[in-house]
Amino acid sequence: MTPKFITRSALLLALAIAVQSFKLPQPITGPLVNAILFLATATVGTMSGVIVGLFTPVLAFVFGIMTLFPAVPLIMAGNAALALVYGILQKRPVTGIVAASLGKYALLTLGVHYVLPLFLSKPLPARVISLLTTPQLFTALAGGVLAFLVLQGLSMLKKEKETNSNQ
Repeated sequence: MTPKFITRSALLLALAIAVQSFKLPQPITGPLVNAILFLATATVGTMSGVIVGLFTPVLAFVFGIMTLFPAVPLIMAGNAALALVYGILQKRPVTGIVAASLGKYALLTLGVHYVLPLFLSKPLPARVISLLTTPQLFTALAGGVLAFLVLQGLSMLKKEKETNSNQ
């Protein structure tokens, strides 16, 4: 890992934690954090997306932003899956966004219904199950669209800069 990789990954992680610390509603926070995961993967590398995705739920719990500790490993796995799938498919960004979002959703849904109950003494509340399933698909897709738009904007700026420097 180079200093550049570490610095960029740390900045994106800090941005994700800052977004979470505002404690905005999930339909706002979720897409923003997922966008950061997509952006980390696209701009720094798949490993950066995975690392940011692993640390965001842990730090959110440590800072009291997220309170359901048993869900932390599950969210870590979902975030890592999102980054890995998108990293593999990012040359086809729309396919990558959809596949990564579906992968995260599937992992979280299976985890909530089949894995977490193995470690809990009582069933998860319906509200928790609801929050960790279908809304996660939509927040991941929305985050992917947001990241796609940001990446398109960055690409246009880069082309404009190259054009201006060649004149």
